[in-house]
Amino acid sequence: MLGMQYFVLSLLVIIVLMMIMMFRILREYERGVIFLLGRFYRVKGPGLVIVVPVIQQMVRVDLRTLVMDVPTQDVISRDNVSVKVNAVLYFRVVDPERAIIHVENYLEATSQLSQTTLRSVLGQHELDDMLSARDKLNADIQQILDKQTDAWGIKVANVEIKHVDLDESMVRAIAKQAEAERSRRAKVIHASGELEAAEKLLNAAQILAQQPQALQLRYLQTLTEIAGQNTHTIVFPLPVDLINQWTKSGGADGVDNSER
Repeated sequence: MLGMQYFVLSLLVIIVLMMIMMFRILREYERGVIFLLGRFYRVKGPGLVIVVPVIQQMVRVDLRTLVMDVPTQDVISRDNVSVKVNAVLYFRVVDPERAIIHVENYLEATSQLSQTTLRSVLGQHELDDMLSARDKLNADIQQILDKQTDAWGIKVANVEIKHVDLDESMVRAIAKQAEAERSRRAKVIHASGELEAAEKLLNAAQILAQQPQALQLRYLQTLTEIAGQNTHTIVFPLPVDLINQWTKSGGADGVDNSER
C-alpha cells in the first residue's frame, strides 16, 4: 500500500513537471522553431507556446538586428598596396526556419562570409577608392552579402568600413602626393592668371593704339600718381614714339626760325 502511494505521488510530480515544461514564453522579438520527432513542424511565437516534452523540441531565434564586428583583414589593393581594413555588419533573421535548418550556425557563417567578401571586394579596387569612395564599397559589399545569405533566411541591412590602416611609408608617400598635387594646382592657377592678365593687356594696347593721344594721357596720369608719393627720385620711361614726335616738332620749329 505504501509503495502504491509513492508511485502515485511520483507520477503526479512527473505530470506537474511535464506540464510546467510544456509552457514556454517567447518575447515579441523571438520566434520558436518547433521540431516534432526530429522533423520540422512549424514556427511559433511570440507569446505563450506549448511544447510537448520528449516529442517536440524548440529552438529560439532572435529577430532583432544584430551588430557584428568584422575583424581586421589584410587586403592587397588592385594597385598592390597592403592595408588593414575592418568593418561592422548589421543583419537580422527574416526566416527562422531557413536560419536553423539550412545552416548549422548562422552567426558564424555570416561572420566568415563577411570576412572573405570584404577581402575580395576591396582587392578589386585601388587605395584611392578605399579612402574616398567608401559609400560605394559599402553598398557593393552589402549587396553581395545580402544575395549570398538570402538562402539562410538572413537580411543584411548595412555594411560600414570603419578603419583603413596604412604603413608609415605609405602615409608619407600619400602626403608627398598631396603636396605635389597642391603645388600643381598653384602653378596652374598662376599660369591662368598670367594668361588672363596678358589678354587684358593686349586688349588695352589695342584700344590705346587706336588713339596715340590716349597713350600720352595715360603716361601723364601715371606721372601724376608717382609725383604724389614721398620719393626723391622718379624714373619715368618715355615712349619712343613720343620722343620722335617731340624731335620732329623741334626740327620743324628750327627750320621755320631759320627761314625767318
